[in-house]
Amino acid sequence: MSTPSPGSTVAFDARALTAPVDRTRLAAWAREARASGVGPRTGQIVLFIVIALFIAFVGFGVVGVFLAVLLGSSGGIVMPLLMLVLVGLAVWGGIAWWNRLLVRGYRLADFAASNGMSYLPRLADPQLPGMIFSLGHGRESTDLVRGTSPRFAEFANYRYTTGSGKESQTHEWGYIAIKLDVPLPNIVLDAQSNNGFFGSNLPAAYQRHQRLSLEGDFDRSFALYCPEGYERDALYLFTPDIMARFMDSASAFDVEIVDDWLFLYAQNRPVTTLDPAVWAQMFGTVGAVIAKLEQWARWRDERLRAAGADAVAGGGLASSPPPESDAAPTRFAGGPVTPTPGDPGRPWAPPPGVAPEGRRLKRAFPWASVLVFGAAAVGWIVFRLMFAH
Repeated sequence: MSTPSPGSTVAFDARALTAPVDRTRLAAWAREARASGVGPRTGQIVLFIVIALFIAFVGFGVVGVFLAVLLGSSGGIVMPLLMLVLVGLAVWGGIAWWNRLLVRGYRLADFAASNGMSYLPRLADPQLPGMIFSLGHGRESTDLVRGTSPRFAEFANYRYTTGSGKESQTHEWGYIAIKLDVPLPNIVLDAQSNNGFFGSNLPAAYQRHQRLSLEGDFDRSFALYCPEGYERDALYLFTPDIMARFMDSASAFDVEIVDDWLFLYAQNRPVTTLDPAVWAQMFGTVGAVIAKLEQWARWRDERLRAAGADAVAGGGLASSPPPESDAAPTRFAGGPVTPTPGDPGRPWAPPPGVAPEGRRLKRAFPWASVLVFGAAAVGWIVFRLMFAH
């Protein structure tokens, strides 16, 4: 395949995902992974076998009682044999599961290395600013494949749990995280292709007045939300050529720009898999997006220019411009560059950053979810009352 890798300049190489496994290399990789503390946990197989044995003993007890009643004294011979079979199946299942786990990690690590990237089996509570990373508990990223050239990009699966006990629920996502050159306003592209009957699949709802309609067919693919007052900034970032890239390559993902990160989310769909076709598609998506991010690096928040002027007037900033002022003035949506406060002869581009009002979108109360759960609760109560007698 000729799809470029986002982690290196070499051609995309997916052979490690499907090639026969060299058992000698697999054993060596497993030893190195365990020694470095990144390999599959021994406790996982122990827990799996304990659970399997418990199920086997329970099953043995139930079946044993049935056979004892059915066969009488002959059941005394059958039950020990049945016990051996169930224990053997439990041990075999644990070993087979452990082997699959090792092979998966080995393939992904080899695939990452072949494409100039690195592999990490798991990372607890990843410190990322995206909307899904602060929810629930037991937060964990798994099967992380990372590249650093031409910029940092991370492919991973992610899960977190909400509620507790019988009411607990595990939420699973796949995500791609791309590091940007500068902080940008909090912008969300809610993909229309993965929404459900009750609307967006995203775990956050945003106030409707923040939705911005863009030209062409973009609105059919995404609902774009940007902070109030940042409409011109969104138009500067999402030029027609960038909108075309997102529609062609990322329409299956929900997208979030927050701080200096770009996230692509896929709910209930793993991002790191052993499917070469999935990787080829994702590498193409990331490559297409990265190719257009140079323009975003030139964006500056004009509100910081105004804040700088106010601070200088009040004695809060030095009159000399920042070091960036020696470079060519930064243009913002075609707007002029104003003189540096206190030094009219030198233009001053605002420093990288986002004013407080643009850093986070305003959330909305999820009325639709409340109504759905409320209706379900009322229906259950009515059902119980109808059949109570």
